[in-house]
Amino acid sequence: MALDAQTDISREGRFLASLTEDGRYRLLVDAITDYAIYMLHVDGQVSSWNPGAQRLKGYQASEIIGHHFSRFYTPEEKLAGAPARALATARETGRFIGEGWRMRKDGTRFWAAVVIDPIRTPEGELVGFAKITRDLTEKREAEMALSRAREALFQSQKLEAVGKLTGGIAHDFNNLLMAIMSSLELAQRRLPDDQRLKMFIDNAQEAAKRGATLIQRMLAFARRQELKLETADVHTLVNDLASLFERSLGPTFSLAFEVPKKLPLVRADINQLESALLNLVVNARDAMPEGGSIRLTARRETIDEALSHKIAASTGEFVALAVGDSGHGMDEATLLRAMEPFFTTKGVGKGTGLGLSMVHGMAEQLGGRFVVKSVVGEGTTAEIWLPVAEAGAAITEPAAAPSAAVALQPKCILVVDDDRLVLLNTTAMLEELGHSVIEASSAKEALLALSKASNVDLVITDHAMPEMTGAELIGTLKKQSPNLPVLLVTGYAELPADVDPNIPKLSKPFNLEQLADAVSLYLGGLRL
Repeated sequence: MALDAQTDISREGRFLASLTEDGRYRLLVDAITDYAIYMLHVDGQVSSWNPGAQRLKGYQASEIIGHHFSRFYTPEEKLAGAPARALATARETGRFIGEGWRMRKDGTRFWAAVVIDPIRTPEGELVGFAKITRDLTEKREAEMALSRAREALFQSQKLEAVGKLTGGIAHDFNNLLMAIMSSLELAQRRLPDDQRLKMFIDNAQEAAKRGATLIQRMLAFARRQELKLETADVHTLVNDLASLFERSLGPTFSLAFEVPKKLPLVRADINQLESALLNLVVNARDAMPEGGSIRLTARRETIDEALSHKIAASTGEFVALAVGDSGHGMDEATLLRAMEPFFTTKGVGKGTGLGLSMVHGMAEQLGGRFVVKSVVGEGTTAEIWLPVAEAGAAITEPAAAPSAAVALQPKCILVVDDDRLVLLNTTAMLEELGHSVIEASSAKEALLALSKASNVDLVITDHAMPEMTGAELIGTLKKQSPNLPVLLVTGYAELPADVDPNIPKLSKPFNLEQLADAVSLYLGGLRL
């Protein structure tokens, strides 16, 4: 064995010794297959070609030697003069380093990292160039995928943070609007018959109602609106809305529908979904001031485990409702901000900037997703992905109209709210209806009041209170006084998962008539 090893070493030594310096260089270059290494004449013609170049670019040496290296460049780079610029840079600065798209023999593109070095004689005369090319397509795609994932995470975190802030602001504004609207209503009932004064009150009430609508959109974005989950047929729903869409558009727009009849049923809040679709159709109209075409389509989509990681969405079966336009589209920067609350491209006074954010919040709250795609010069498509209803689910039938509230004898009602303005006005409205009221500014005060008063007929409590929430107070009352009627007042739907979903609720802001109806209804037999 030792003799054979010595013989092999001796042979290798004689082989290497027999090689010229040029031969050893050629042996090294031909052994490299991960890089395209080749030589260029001064004018850019290929003069040598290693196996790595053949593997990377697809040309045999006989097919490329003697041809100009610019054939590896894309047409747009040739037109821009990139090949000549690369050689000039190498000649003048001593090296060219760059990255860009290059072409293979079969016409496919790859992302290349390129180094070009000038070759000179000892006297400094330029005799050619050495060029090294490496395929970085996979690395670039991985980096871009990571960048997209980071950007998606950033956008998701930003929207989540803005959503939490918006939800908190909306809750506080709900209380302010509650006080304003109820004060205006009570004042209007006591004012003399002065038409000018009545006009001012009406204007203030209309402004307050707009504010309430704005708050509802903010809560929708924050995913804190109360949704009524129903089972809907998308084909029927779109058909029912078709005439409304057409009336909203006008004669300069064409509206096309592609909604198959055999789509599965979906789970959604039908009223909110109708509002969202109308909003998207109006947005499409506004994106085409001179008219154009709008298409409303629907298709079935499936998100599996592999896809859910790529698009940051939950798995399952969905129906994607899409509204597309042929307008001017949005650039990338605008598209990134499209779902931010209060961001709008419609100009001052022409939109609140809450339309898309509201749709986004609704879709997320339903367990679906909202996707906006846009290409400058080609238009925008907005898609609402709705979760498919469980197998065997039936279409939700319209609810019967509630019975009219009956007149009640005066009752004793305990009102609980930590906001002094809301507490004062709720008390005033109940007294306007003829009831007597016990006030409490916290759940602790409410429990103390109930321990002293035996004649309480109804408890109306706010939910968002410190120390003990309204839902927690109701849970305590359920144990202490199971037959005592309760009414939970809340400006949004973010209730703990363990709260009984059947607890009667009254949404803020409410007016005198809504309060009267609720009190009459829940004192008429609805219990915990």
